[in-house]
Amino acid sequence: MQPDDPRAMLLPLIADLRAYARFLAPQRAEADDLVQEALVRALASLAQFRAGSNMRAWLFVILRNVFYEQARRQRHELAALRQAGADPPAAGPSQEARSDLADLQSHLFALPPLLREALVLVGAQGMSYEDAAAICDVPVGTVKARVSRARRRLAGVLARPGVQDATDPHEQH
Repeated sequence: MQPDDPRAMLLPLIADLRAYARFLAPQRAEADDLVQEALVRALASLAQFRAGSNMRAWLFVILRNVFYEQARRQRHELAALRQAGADPPAAGPSQEARSDLADLQSHLFALPPLLREALVLVGAQGMSYEDAAAICDVPVGTVKARVSRARRRLAGVLARPGVQDATDPHEQH
């Protein structure tokens, strides 16, 4: 494979995909399944990748789409189970030790998915607002507003003095 071969460009980005998936899906196995499905779809659609484009952003879009497709499918399946009178599957007890990091993770997953996604792309993944906007298919201002609201909510929950006092003209009360 040549260095400019799109398949060769995929391999170094797997760790970034896993990190992003871990913020979308709370369970490691679920996140790994997301990455696997995203890579399968990316390989199947490699001919659609435009040379010179941002491979990382392209893969993140695919991963994001897989996540939301699976979430929709799960909602439909749960609704069908309820209509049939069956009890939905119960979540198993968590075996992870509680720590500050676990608390932060639980607070992150308490955020609405769109806010969490924007915060993860810009904050944890270090993407520019423009790249995050392209991945989410929204205007840059929308990403900025989502990141700001997510930070405010986390700051409020974590009770960090001074952080939540910043004004956000996009904040809805």
